[in-house]
Amino acid sequence: MISRIRLGNFKAFARLDIGMAPLTLLSGINATGKSTVLQALAILRQSFDAGILPEEGLLLNGELVSLGTGKDLLHEDYDEDEQPAISIHLTDNDEQYLWAVGYSREDDLLQAHSRPTSPLAALALFQPGFQYLRADRAVPAVTYPKSYEAAIRRGFLGVTGEHTVNYLRSHQDDRLPDTAPRHDRAASSTLLDQVTAWMQELCPGVNLQVNDLEGTDLVQLDYGFFGTAGLRASNRYRPTNVGFGLTYVLPVVVSCLTAAPNTVMLIENPEAHLHPHGQTLMGKLASRTAAGGAQVIMETHSDHVLNGLRISVKDGVLQPTEVALHYFHRTATGSISSTRPMIGPDGMLSDWPSGFFDEWDRTLDNLLS
Repeated sequence: MISRIRLGNFKAFARLDIGMAPLTLLSGINATGKSTVLQALAILRQSFDAGILPEEGLLLNGELVSLGTGKDLLHEDYDEDEQPAISIHLTDNDEQYLWAVGYSREDDLLQAHSRPTSPLAALALFQPGFQYLRADRAVPAVTYPKSYEAAIRRGFLGVTGEHTVNYLRSHQDDRLPDTAPRHDRAASSTLLDQVTAWMQELCPGVNLQVNDLEGTDLVQLDYGFFGTAGLRASNRYRPTNVGFGLTYVLPVVVSCLTAAPNTVMLIENPEAHLHPHGQTLMGKLASRTAAGGAQVIMETHSDHVLNGLRISVKDGVLQPTEVALHYFHRTATGSISSTRPMIGPDGMLSDWPSGFFDEWDRTLDNLLS
């Protein structure tokens, strides 16, 4: 498990040093570096998958992230003492992994200056089963791509979740292991039944069907409501006629249910297009996924997601030491700083920094004044 990440001269940060846990929640106002933390991890995985780690350096543009060239990656007020080196330093199971690359303004492959001495194969970030779901996920569509390479061979859902439907089609009858966050009211322990049960928490009565469009490289998803046959069954609906919420959250649900122990998941804004109850549910689902042995690193703007996590700690799903909360904010000088509120066994927080999910209190004060 990744227990610490340090960044040097990397995008929003001249320096960043934060601890991580089985479940790490990144929050803060816009443009304060939350996504930068996820991108730093994604760029390492991208470079590893491309076969250029540890010898060559960092690949800035690829399947996971497209960050431009060196001028886009280098922090604007870089530390001249580092010449300027851009660095990513991970601690994983007490092993240290440091990558430092040189600066080349117009290149998107930054050459390595120093490389880790620990074997990369042991690093959790590079294990099979890695997932990265960006905030700009695939919108509802009539069909989705059928990629054997991504969805079947690698089990990768795609950064926008575009391979989720094909993955679900291929693995819908697989039985989930005991470590998975299985829903106790699902019809069975198969992936499709478990996905359906969690989706019904978001939209009562919904059910899913995934179909292979023979003779094409496409698969199809459709939704029904309140049964699949008989008088109570509804017509089947394509995702474009159901709305964004269900399709947008489907990759998050599938990734959580299929996360194996000692794998890493990066999730941006799981709350997108969900009502408050669904947002709280995402916090609870992520907590149960982390309790099963996967590491979940999540960015959110939702106090409901935070509250789902707090309830999970109170209910004993996770121990307080298994959660890391980081709030990013700008200082008076314009630099970015991070604060780490601590969570107690009762789900209460040690402090609420200004701007840390306090908009409800601010609004209520205004209404009552």
